[in-house]
Amino acid sequence: MAYSKINQPKISDVIMNQLEQMILEGSLQPGQKLPPERELALQFEVSRPSLREAIQKLEAKGLLLRRQGGGTYVKEQLWQSLADPIVELMHNDSESQYDLLEFRHATEGMMAYFAALRGTDADMQNIKEKIQAVEAASGIEEQAEAIVCFYRAVAEASHNVAMLHLVLSLSPVLHKNVAQNLELLSRRADASKMANEHRRDLLAAIVRRDPEAAREASNEHLSYIEEVMLSVREEDSRLQRSLRRLKSGV
Repeated sequence: MAYSKINQPKISDVIMNQLEQMILEGSLQPGQKLPPERELALQFEVSRPSLREAIQKLEAKGLLLRRQGGGTYVKEQLWQSLADPIVELMHNDSESQYDLLEFRHATEGMMAYFAALRGTDADMQNIKEKIQAVEAASGIEEQAEAIVCFYRAVAEASHNVAMLHLVLSLSPVLHKNVAQNLELLSRRADASKMANEHRRDLLAAIVRRDPEAAREASNEHLSYIEEVMLSVREEDSRLQRSLRRLKSGV
């Protein structure tokens, strides 16, 4: 009987695969700095030359970025298709914000569904903490950042890497959309309070592990925001027409 040789994997390839998995599952997120080389080698229990080789391979793949004298980072933009100029146009076009809200209806509803279905106890605790951060935030920018972090926590709890990286890649656009929505909500009495109640309903549905209720709570929240947006912008349009009539003396 002929026996074939068993090839042992290179240590650097094993390290590379481990780091790739951590990036894929979101343990290492875009823009995050890796621990110092010495510390990382101790954690993996490998030699520094093997670790260095693994990092070089991940740099060549476009997953890591080494800054001279500043450490090694996960690249900010992992999905190049979402770094296209069209995303910047969406970022700055107010009408595209309605399209983004429709997109959020589909994606956030699914994320909430799977978070309720698959989330661990640690995930649930993380989501609770993110909700508390939203309610403790002051100022539109701080609130927007806290809300995006909340949705990121829901995406993590869904345990779907495609959903997670979609949220991570679109974070700047989502931040802009959320900030604009908060500004419009601030013009309606109790609207911000209502939005917070919706998020608490969403949290409650996820924590009690009710997928359908979680999806429904997410959709109800976004429907309410869309309703307020349309109402405020219609009001602005009427005001502008009135001002034009006054200027023309009609």
